[in-house]
Amino acid sequence: MYNGSSSGNWWSSIPTVTKNLIIINLIVWLAEILVPGFSKTLVDRLGLHLIGSGLFNPAQFLTYMFMHSPDNPMHILFNMFSLWMFGRILEHVWGSKRFLIFYLVCGIGAAAVQEGVWELTWKSEYVDGIARLNGLTSEHMRAIVDAAVSSGDPKWIEAIDSFKSMMVTIGASGAIYGILLGFAFTFPNMPLYFFFIPVPIKAKYMVIGYGVIEFFLGVSGSASTIAHFAHLGGMLFGIFMLLYWKKKGTLHRFN
Repeated sequence: MYNGSSSGNWWSSIPTVTKNLIIINLIVWLAEILVPGFSKTLVDRLGLHLIGSGLFNPAQFLTYMFMHSPDNPMHILFNMFSLWMFGRILEHVWGSKRFLIFYLVCGIGAAAVQEGVWELTWKSEYVDGIARLNGLTSEHMRAIVDAAVSSGDPKWIEAIDSFKSMMVTIGASGAIYGILLGFAFTFPNMPLYFFFIPVPIKAKYMVIGYGVIEFFLGVSGSASTIAHFAHLGGMLFGIFMLLYWKKKGTLHRFN
């Protein structure tokens, strides 16, 4: 957490974009909790699905980042706390327009990276899964699947479409990781404190650590329900924008 303080009413001191992003995320999350069956409908329509899935819609590149699972309150709490802690500072420094652009680009960039990873891995995941169920090698199962798809077998095509439709990502984490990177890039030597750890850590080292952990978790497949590469995608698109602003000499300009 940030080693700083603010005076006055903490809510009224939050700048406009940061405040509205928090409000929108909380409203959607509460709607998922309070309206029975609404969560699945929202996920089907607004969650990010694999391109080529029957549930995919291009608008999901934007809408997915405003949704969080009602079954995992820590997900939205971490994201909104991080947005409040770091986003409000960046919005004060960069201005509301630039901050919003940065947030959305990081979130959309995270979605683009996640789509790329899905496209490269979905077939292997599908083949490996049904190979285990049928006691076959992945190579044998892949040959069966390829032959069935080539022949237009409707049962296999339907099964594959169903598998693709189950691939979905929700949450603001990609944009939030971009915000963390933006904070560390703008204030690299700012001391940060983690809960229960009394030793301050410079922001630049914290973000490097986050990035390394996400990369190894993504490659290893650990915690596979978490979109680690989407987190990295948010940071990747964030660094592109930050380097561009730095080159133009506008990184710290108020606008």
